[in-house]
Order: sequence, then C-alpha cells, then structure tokens
Amino acid sequence: MYAFTSRFANVVLKIFGRTKVINKDKLPQDTGYVVACSHIGWVDVVALGTSLLPNEIHFMAKKELFNKPKAAKFLHSINAFPVDRENPGPSSIKTPVKLLKDKKIVGIFPSGTRTSEDVPLKKGAATIANLARVPIVPAAYSGPTDLKGLLRGRKIHVIFGDPISLKKEDGTKKDPADITRELSDVMAQLQNELDKRGGKQ
Repeated sequence: MYAFTSRFANVVLKIFGRTKVINKDKLPQDTGYVVACSHIGWVDVVALGTSLLPNEIHFMAKKELFNKPKAAKFLHSINAFPVDRENPGPSSIKTPVKLLKDKKIVGIFPSGTRTSEDVPLKKGAATIANLARVPIVPAAYSGPTDLKGLLRGRKIHVIFGDPISLKKEDGTKKDPADITRELSDVMAQLQNELDKRGGKQ
C-alpha cells in the first residue's frame, strides 16, 4: 500500500507542485535516521515522504487521527503510528527507537503543530535519536498547505541539511536540549534558504 500511495502522490505533486528536492545527497545511506521537518499543512507530510523515495518513511502522528477505524487502517498502511502528544508514555518512544535500530527512517515534525509561526521545537526528536544512537537530518518545506494551493500550481520545495551528530568533537554526548537548539537553528537557516531561492510564494 505504501509503495503505491507514495508513488501516486509523487506523480501528483510533480504535476501540480513542480516539486524540487534540494540536498538529497546529504541523507545517510548506511543507518536509520530521524528526519525533522517544518510543518504548515498536510501537503508537507506528503512532500517529505515522496522526497525520500525509493526509501520509505515512518511518521509519528497524533493519536486522535487514529480514532476512526478506516482512518487508522489507512494511516497504518502508509507507515504512520500513533503518539499521545499530551501524555507521551514509554510506547511513544519504543516504536520509533525500534524502527531506527532496524535502519528505518522516522519522520518527526518537532513543532508539534501545523503552523507557519516560529515555535519552540520539542525535545522528542533529540530524545529518540539519542536512544537509537542515530543522526538527525534537519529539513524544511515551502509550498502549498492544502489542496487548493496545490491545484493552483504553487511550487513545492523540500530541502535537507547536514545530519546533526549526537556527539561533540571530543566524543562526549551532547545534551538533548543543546541538540534541540541546534536543530531549531539549522531548520530556521534552511527555511531562510528556501525563501531566498524563491520557494516562498
């Protein structure tokens, strides 16, 4: 189901959104990793997933989206798994950590909300990456936020940054709070780069 849905979505985005993926060569090839992206609407979720093809991505999604059986079945089929954002428990961490240790890709939208405003990033990405001992790849998106914007032909840009290491130059571990700040800064820089490239319309 994932392969069919993602490839179909890729064709649709290329036709209507004229998708451009920047710095895909920065993505790790021999390990699982967390990819943390800006989030302003449902289109960026689809765009991030198609930008990683042929690799699959597993998305963390708020548990409320899984309340209806049909919706839950579809979300599971496209590699999404539920997370209780208000009361995150051990299972919220266990699932993504296992995926990452199996060399899978886990997608997280650290702002925890769909917004174009600058909001503090949550520590989830850093915590999960630390437990799985994998790098975090910062990413940013610009383009339409909904179907109307997509059909109008707004350009879609997805940009990746250099993977963020979990260790300092001396080999000691970075504090999750420091990783979160670094991630926030790099994502802001990537967003600014997209704006300069004309990705913001």
